[in-house]
Amino acid sequence: MSGPSTPGMTSAQALRIEFCIIGLGVVALIMIFQPFALWIFSVGCGLVLLAALANNVLPFAQPGMPLRGVLFAGAIVALIFCLVLLISIGSAALYGVVFLNPPPATSSLVPPSPPFWHHPMVWILAALSVVFGLITRTLARKG
Repeated sequence: MSGPSTPGMTSAQALRIEFCIIGLGVVALIMIFQPFALWIFSVGCGLVLLAALANNVLPFAQPGMPLRGVLFAGAIVALIFCLVLLISIGSAALYGVVFLNPPPATSSLVPPSPPFWHHPMVWILAALSVVFGLITRTLARKG
């Protein structure tokens, strides 16, 4: 016996999701082109990438489409975002190991930085990748 059918989104709900995704891109662009603070620019750069990935969810924000489909697409987009960040951080670290020669320890006033896997951001991204992977798997099984 199948469970109760889940009705799709109303047109107001679909429109609200579309406005949120497009609004995220507009806010990110405003943050990039503001002249006040460098940290706002940095957050805006990350949001532009996230907004570009979130645009892949727009085709699922249609009236009649189940909300779970939008959440599933969003979880896949977030998983890809975290994995790409991890791969880029790892490749930058490997580039530094292979192609850059560190200065002698006695010539630098700045202590050497720890390996990239010691930074908390890398572990947070790895944990988020696992969480979004589990969310995607759970939503795929329920479908």
